Amino acid sequence: MSFAQLPAVDVAGVPSDGLVLDVREDDEWAAGHVEGALHIPMSDFVARFGEVTEAVADGRKAFVMCRVGGRSAQVTQYLVQQGIDAANIEGGMQAWDGAGRPMVTDNGNPAFVL
Repeated sequence: MSFAQLPAVDVAGVPSDGLVLDVREDDEWAAGHVEGALHIPMSDFVARFGEVTEAVADGRKAFVMCRVGGRSAQVTQYLVQQGIDAANIEGGMQAWDGAGRPMVTDNGNPAFVL
């Protein structure tokens, strides 16, 4: 399977008010995530697809994130097939953290990439 035509963006290209869709699992999210991101684990994605369509109803682009970019590429491809404006965040949370972009936790502990 080729992701050659997949819309992608590097972490610097994600606007600070952009809709980040985090498809990592719960333990990864708990370790650290982008503030304001929409968290829908890939394992729950089809069941919770309505939450995504609601979030992009105003025409917003979804910036899809996982740990390194593999799962998010699959989800981005699915979204594009559904006619949703989406882009895969290249390098995922590891690149986000490496670029010094802010991360938070729900419990106030220091954020890290699991």
